[in-house]
Amino acid sequence: MGTCYITRRETFNAAHKLWREDWSQEKNDEVFGKCSNHNWHGHNFILFVTVKGLPNPDTGFVINLKELSQIIKELIIEPLDHKNMNLDVPFLRGILASTENLVIEMWKILEKPIYLAGGELAKIKLIETENNFVEYFGGKEPF
Repeated sequence: MGTCYITRRETFNAAHKLWREDWSQEKNDEVFGKCSNHNWHGHNFILFVTVKGLPNPDTGFVINLKELSQIIKELIIEPLDHKNMNLDVPFLRGILASTENLVIEMWKILEKPIYLAGGELAKIKLIETENNFVEYFGGKEPF
């Protein structure tokens, strides 16, 4: 029996701006463009959390999807949904609120609870816009 990968999809809405205090307005505008707007901007994010493992012989599950959804909602969605990521989200304090940094922080939060629920976190995919998304494999390259 081989490894299976199962993915849970969740959504949240959040605002942020890409801004470095140690840079000038001009440098922030040059690097981040419209994303450095002082009035913030928001996204309807789509989050995919992929877990890998062998199916449990009793349940046939790699991980119980109800339990996985609960973990994601409690630890990720509730702290982020309808929040300003730069101001309201404790796990992003002091971190530039890019989508790349966001998935890295999500990984740190989810890895252990998913392991304790019987799975191994394999990938986080976060869609920011219809044209932009980030995939993170926990520091392990997929190739």
